Amino acid sequence: MNCKQALVLCITVAPMLAVAEELRFQVTNANNNQPLGNAVIVLPLPADDAVTDARMVQKNRQFDPHVLVVPTGTDVAFPNQDNTQHHVYSFSPAKRFEIELYAGVPEAPVNFGTTGVVELGCNIHDQMQAFIVVTDQHYGVTADSGELALSWPDERPLPGQIRVWHPRLADNTALMDMAVDVDGDRPVSLSLDVRPESETDSSLERLQQRFREL
Repeated sequence: MNCKQALVLCITVAPMLAVAEELRFQVTNANNNQPLGNAVIVLPLPADDAVTDARMVQKNRQFDPHVLVVPTGTDVAFPNQDNTQHHVYSFSPAKRFEIELYAGVPEAPVNFGTTGVVELGCNIHDQMQAFIVVTDQHYGVTADSGELALSWPDERPLPGQIRVWHPRLADNTALMDMAVDVDGDRPVSLSLDVRPESETDSSLERLQQRFREL
């Protein structure tokens, strides 16, 4: 590559290095001020392309991860890594489906083409519960520390409203709109009123009862 070509390359690449800034969030439990993991934050930006290797694993008679967020149109595989069969199902409006008793990996993944919260259960193991959040906007999930950083285009005004969700919210069937004060220089603190972790999830009980009524 000669010097002239190198100069053109630098001029072409340089603007790409400064197209986004980082918005930081810190989410805590309003009841005890402890960090809150598995909180989903959605920004008013188009989502990335559909994920190509999304998986909801069954392992040790639990779903892993407990919360999976995917862009609209993503195919999700449901590999069973246990030595027992599972029967995965959901009655959520965003995606109703069943994968009847199986071991190993189902022949085909499940496509999630509608935005919303999809609650999962297992007909064989009542304690199993997980959620798939499907969105057409830019998203992230907080770590156990309650922290999350998301990119934001420099040329766009900072958002005044975001959408937030957590599996232990009183209403965990939809994302919640939340006004925020974002300045880009410090983390945005969010406090969510969630149920205690040990409390039985009433939505899971309703899900199991509905399956038995069919």
